[in-house]
Amino acid sequence: MSTNRPFVLTIAGLDPSGGAGILADIKTFEQHKVNGFAVSTANTIQTENQFYEIQWTDLSFVIRSIETLFLNYKISVVKIGILSSLYDLSRIVSTVRLLSPSTKIVWDPVLKSTTKFEFMNIKDYLDLNKIVSKIDLITPNYHEIEILFPGFISKKNCIEKEIPTTILLKGGHNETAPGTDLLFLKNEILELVPLQKKCFEKHGSGCVLSSAIASNLALNQTLKEACKNAKIYIENYLSSTPTLIGYHYV
Repeated sequence: MSTNRPFVLTIAGLDPSGGAGILADIKTFEQHKVNGFAVSTANTIQTENQFYEIQWTDLSFVIRSIETLFLNYKISVVKIGILSSLYDLSRIVSTVRLLSPSTKIVWDPVLKSTTKFEFMNIKDYLDLNKIVSKIDLITPNYHEIEILFPGFISKKNCIEKEIPTTILLKGGHNETAPGTDLLFLKNEILELVPLQKKCFEKHGSGCVLSSAIASNLALNQTLKEACKNAKIYIENYLSSTPTLIGYHYV
């Protein structure tokens, strides 16, 4: 395998429509000219319009798959998607940190489907903060951030200092500035304003955005650069078709 491209790993679910999950991630990796690997955390039955069923992959199988890849390749960035529990997230993050402390981790917290099917139930917030402290970036939307960190929206000017990681708050549900993402850094909140182009809702857009960020980080971009350039990529994707499935191109 070529050594000219960095290696990026997605640990997420399989969406047979290809709009979300590891298929969408791999498409995004390829467009960014990084070598993409994938470990499936679940098989699903779904289309771009409807979610029907999920079958979780045994955690020990997922962990062994991750270990095998890390023992054979130098993986620069890991993107994590759908998981069944905080325990699984903790095991996966700890495994990556043990195998390769320098590897960056991006978590796109998929908590519910658009049809309200619940994937991960947050019960222990102290445990959540411990896990999040080992992650380099999380990319929730406005609904997910309130599940993860209740009160974040109303108190965002002070509460982000209490959260031990960087947050990219996706702007799809931003009522005051639709499409404007907010990047919460340690001492700064950076607004990522949308370009002047017509965008359409897409199935799996969060997966595409987070895997674009992961790709950019693997290409040695700073976190700010990675998020800014990923926003350009996702807007091209969102504007590519008027349907729920888009076209990938840089």
